[in-house]
Parts: sequence; structure tokens; C-alpha cells
Amino acid sequence: MRIDKWLWAARFFKTRPLAPRACELGRVEVHGQNTKPSREIRVGDLLLVKNDSGDFQVEVLVLSEMRGPAVVAQTLYRETETSRELRLKAAEERKAMPRCETSPQGRPSKRDRREINRLRRRV
Repeated sequence: MRIDKWLWAARFFKTRPLAPRACELGRVEVHGQNTKPSREIRVGDLLLVKNDSGDFQVEVLVLSEMRGPAVVAQTLYRETETSRELRLKAAEERKAMPRCETSPQGRPSKRDRREINRLRRRV
């Protein structure tokens, strides 16, 4: 079975075109080597998948070309304990980081302009 189809069926990527693109960009490794989207995978292969959710190190348990519900997709692989711990640690670090507020879009209001002018005169 092709690795890009399996990655999509296992719900590592949201759409079919994203899975082969990730393989081409080197975000998927099989046994420590970068892979092409057309590579055949077998049960027992160790994969390292890097996506927005984090880095997953998984062992292939079942091959499936059909994309099903998330509960079924999770039965296709087993994530290693070290991978799970690293992802949880990274998630905690992201939560602990201070959040920056985005600047408002568009023109400043009359009140904002007065505040800006007041700050400029002080300098």
C-alpha cells in the first residue's frame, strides 16, 4: 500500500494532496529515511510523521486505503511512548508561553489617534 494513502486514511493529514506533499518535503520518514509518496509500507514499519500537531513516531498495525472515523483511524497505528511524552511536553510549553495580542486591523479610531499623538509628543 502507498504511504501517502495510508497517512491520509490514518488521519495524519486532512486532505489527500497534503500527504504526498509532506512526503516530498521530507516530513515523513520510514525507518529513519526520507520517503517518496509512492513508497510501499507494510505492517510493522516505523514512521516518523511531522505535521502541525507535532512529531509522531508510530508503528503501522493495519493497512487501510479507506478513510474512516477518527476512532477507527487510531487503530491503524500505535504511537511510541517517547513520542507521546515529547508531544505532551511540547504542548505544555506552548500553553505556558505568553500570548501576544494581535494589532487591530484597519484605521485607528479617533481615540487611538489621540493616544498615538500624545505618545509622539512625549518623545
